[in-house]
Amino acid sequence: MLELDVIELPAAAALALDPMKTLLLQELAAPASAASLAGRLGLTRQRVNYHLRALEDCKLVEPAEERQWGGLTERLMVATAASYVVSPAALGPIAVDPERTNDRLSASYLIALAARIIREVGGLWRTARQSDKRLATLSIDTVIRFRSPADRAAFTADLTKAVAALAARYHDESALGGRPHRLVVASYPAPGDAKP
Repeated sequence: MLELDVIELPAAAALALDPMKTLLLQELAAPASAASLAGRLGLTRQRVNYHLRALEDCKLVEPAEERQWGGLTERLMVATAASYVVSPAALGPIAVDPERTNDRLSASYLIALAARIIREVGGLWRTARQSDKRLATLSIDTVIRFRSPADRAAFTADLTKAVAALAARYHDESALGGRPHRLVVASYPAPGDAKP
């Protein structure tokens, strides 16, 4: 089971967002049969099987084990990931795109960048897993408490200069076989429950 998977197909996204199927995915953090799930959730086994088939068709659950009970075969299913995130790719042409946002300082542009990261990294990660390779990434996440708007503006100017200097030092447009990496730096007011 993956720790996290990115859902790109519209049909899989619709299934994962259905409340009953979300509950089944949650219950399938550990392998379970349709009969045991039916007992826990107060549903018929047939109804659970219906939902499980739909989830399996979209590769959100997979067989974990088969057991023989007399002349019957009981399949234990498990979710393919502990958590899921829906890629904007699932929305097709109406998905957010930072190229369609003019205000680079707006919240909508920041959200569009985050969506692009999910779409791009999700696709790259899927390809890397299929090739049994790791995906080179870098993440920095922190909370900074500024004393004033002036300090925030000064920090922004210093960070911009530092990133521009590093990019100028390490970027080589002529490097044969070099691989471009996208760098996104974002800042927004931290929610009340954010930890430094």
